[in-house]
Parts: sequence; structure tokens; C-alpha cells
Amino acid sequence: MTKVDWKRKLSSRKLWAAVAGVVAGLAMVFGLDEGTISNVAGAVVSAASLVAYIITEGKVDAEGVKYTAEEPTHE
Repeated sequence: MTKVDWKRKLSSRKLWAAVAGVVAGLAMVFGLDEGTISNVAGAVVSAASLVAYIITEGKVDAEGVKYTAEEPTHE
């Protein structure tokens, strides 16, 4: 059994576009007006951008720390 890379999955723009589509579709089913649907879809996409940025920056910082820790010291 393989381990799921949740950081990579949660930073996927495709995932968040799909989530926005599902939310918009459900909003239509429940009869919400177009303005509300647009606002909710926009909020989902905005939140996705923020999550992707945070995860990506975390990965970059972790690699920087790992690289710095592996550098030989010149004393």
C-alpha cells in the first residue's frame, strides 16, 4: 500500500477547480441565485490559491533547511 501525498493533492489546482464546480452545481440544485453561486465559487478558488501557496512555500522552506543542514561547515 502506498502512502498518499496529501500536501501535493491539496495544492492541486485541478482539485480545487473540481471542488468549485461541485459547489456551484449544488448551489444551482438548491436554487441559489447566480450572484451567490459566483461568490461561493470565487471564495473556493481564492482559498485554494492560498492553500497551494502555503504548502508550496512550506516545501521550499523545508528543502532550504535540509540543504543548509547537509552543507559541510568550514571551520
